[in-house]
Amino acid sequence: MNTLSTLLILVGLFLLGGVISFSKQKMPKGVIVALGIACVMCLAAGVLRLDGVFA
Repeated sequence: MNTLSTLLILVGLFLLGGVISFSKQKMPKGVIVALGIACVMCLAAGVLRLDGVFA
């Protein structure tokens, strides 16, 4: 398992927790959408690196 892949997946999961927390706190939708996009990008990059696409 590549270290960068692991780091990207962990950051993505951390951001996912932020999205869930911010949505429960009724934060502005723009902040939730921005965090959601960042979360998806980190998770996708981590999984694709893990799969060997970007390795």
